[in-house]
Amino acid sequence: MNDSDKALVVFQGKKIRRTWFNDEWWFSIVDIIEILTQTDRARKYWSDLKVKLTQEGFELSEKIGQLKLISTDGKFYATDCANTKNMFRIIQSIPSPKVEPFKQWLAQVGYDRIQEIENPELAQKRMKEIYQAKGYSDDWIEKRVRGIAIRDELTDEWKNRGLLEEREYAILTAEISKATFGMTPSEYKEFKGLKKENLRDHMGDLKLIFTMLGERVSTEITRNKNAIGFDENKGAAKEGGKVAGNARRDAEERIGKPIISDENYLSEPETKKKLEDKSKK
Repeated sequence: MNDSDKALVVFQGKKIRRTWFNDEWWFSIVDIIEILTQTDRARKYWSDLKVKLTQEGFELSEKIGQLKLISTDGKFYATDCANTKNMFRIIQSIPSPKVEPFKQWLAQVGYDRIQEIENPELAQKRMKEIYQAKGYSDDWIEKRVRGIAIRDELTDEWKNRGLLEEREYAILTAEISKATFGMTPSEYKEFKGLKKENLRDHMGDLKLIFTMLGERVSTEITRNKNAIGFDENKGAAKEGGKVAGNARRDAEERIGKPIISDENYLSEPETKKKLEDKSKK
């Protein structure tokens, strides 16, 4: 569950942060409070509500988890979270006309995840439908889905080799990207003029392919060298990115133009023409 897209869900146009922990979703409590109460002081509201819940016998220490969620500055901080069951109890104490529809939404989110665990093809199907609705081509979607699988395989390898922090994953990912494209993901996003958007959703076919190549080769090198710990895995990441970087430069020389672009995939001239032709059919 490492892809950033999976860490956010949307209720009535508002984003809610979540994380997969102990085989279930845990949701940011302040995010949900902000939506249900429409207050700009969600943290103060939650602080007061905790006192009330404690008085009612709700064991906060047992039912609330301090889990790391990404903040607006791109860093991860310990945040009060609750699983679906305890989130139901918390929102019962919040007077809001949105509580009932939110309950239904929350139940559906949990149910969908259970279905996806039993049948992973459902998760891919839903993902493809979302990208299709945004205007992405089927060919691009197949590459994006494949890229996610390759990325998950790499992060699983890192986890098995002693790397557990998202910060360490981010550093190693930056090493692969730097060697592949000459830029870290944050530098690449700035180059493209992106802020909170997912960088890979704005990559064209070739950029996705070279991203996959760098991460896939990094996985193989990590296994072949039996890399353990941060430093050894960092070396493997650099080598994997270097392979993809060399391939990218060779491709650029042969096709006669740079592969790196500041354009969003959906706004690239060739892509726009394909979408327009498709809509005419």
